[in-house]
Amino acid sequence: MKPSKIVCVGRNYLAHAREMGNDVPKEPLLFLKPTSSIIAEGEAIVLHPVSTHIEYEGEVAIVMGARLSKAQSEAEAVAAIGGVVALNDVTARDLQKNDGQWARAKGLDTFCPIGTPVPAPADLDSIELITRLNGTVVQHAKAGEMAFKIPFLLHYISQYLTLEAGDIVATGTPAGVSPIKPGDVVEVELVGLSRVSNPVVAGA
Repeated sequence: MKPSKIVCVGRNYLAHAREMGNDVPKEPLLFLKPTSSIIAEGEAIVLHPVSTHIEYEGEVAIVMGARLSKAQSEAEAVAAIGGVVALNDVTARDLQKNDGQWARAKGLDTFCPIGTPVPAPADLDSIELITRLNGTVVQHAKAGEMAFKIPFLLHYISQYLTLEAGDIVATGTPAGVSPIKPGDVVEVELVGLSRVSNPVVAGA
């Protein structure tokens, strides 16, 4: 998968914002992950030695099917969706805290496992996200629980950034994040739609 960019939304579930000690922002909080962070199903998440606290973040991600710039309505934004895909926004939590901005924390190599895109359901709010750590469910939410829903997010983002066909929009993670260690396996599933599972290894 070769998007021109990966646009991500932070703190988009109330419970996750609270577990991080934050409030849900008044407007969507946007950041970017580099395409060099992308890995596929089965490839290893590398725990880079620059960080001592790395966590999974299971997310519903949107794959754009058409170019979208300054959408006039949420309906126009939804019409540009090409599909949905499971995504793991792996995060070096200590770097995120220390740096104040998130380029290193979110952008290290292997920090964006992405599954296989599938057509989006008609009811985007019905998308069910489950993250498993070594087979145990650690995150479980529906897209309808987002503070800013998918149609609004795409409309909002398009006012500032042109979304090209193939671009990825990661919509935020629910509560339940925790550290990962070598030997772990993290699986993010959009139930009945897409999944991505990756082993965790130590970095050199």
